[in-house]
Amino acid sequence: MELHNLQPAVGSNKSNKRVGRGPGSGYGGTSTRGHKGAKSRSGYKHKIGFEGGQMPLQRRVPKFGFKNINRVEYKALNLDALEALAAARNLEKITVSDLREAGLVPKKALVKILGNGALTHKLEVEANAFSKKAEEAITAAGGSVIKK
Repeated sequence: MELHNLQPAVGSNKSNKRVGRGPGSGYGGTSTRGHKGAKSRSGYKHKIGFEGGQMPLQRRVPKFGFKNINRVEYKALNLDALEALAAARNLEKITVSDLREAGLVPKKALVKILGNGALTHKLEVEANAFSKKAEEAITAAGGSVIKK
C-alpha cells in the first residue's frame, strides 16, 4: 500500500442529493419539500422549541418557585480545610488569594468560611463572609477575622 493507491472503503463516500434539477433526477418539482406550508418556502426558519403550532413543551410544563436576582453565591470552605492549608504551607495569615493558589476556590468566586471542623492554629483569616460558628472558632483559637 502506497499513497498513490489509497482509496476510501467501498460505500463510505456517498454523493449529495441534488434537488431541483428536473423530473429526470427524481428530485425535481417540489425538491423533496412537499406542497405548500412554511417549510416549503425559501427562507424558512423556525423558532427554538417550535412544535408546528402545538403548545411547546417549555410552555406546557408548569414552573415553580422563585429565582432571586439579587442572590449572592459564595464558595463555602470549612475550618478543617483552612487548618490543613495552614499546616501544609506553614501560614499564619490566610487570604482569598492563598485559597485560589491552593485550588480551593475558583478565580472570581466569593468565599464564605463555615464552622465545620476544629481549628488549632492561630490564624488571621481574610474572606468575604463568615458563619457565626466559624468566627467564634477562629477568635477562640487566638486568631482574627477580616471581612473583605
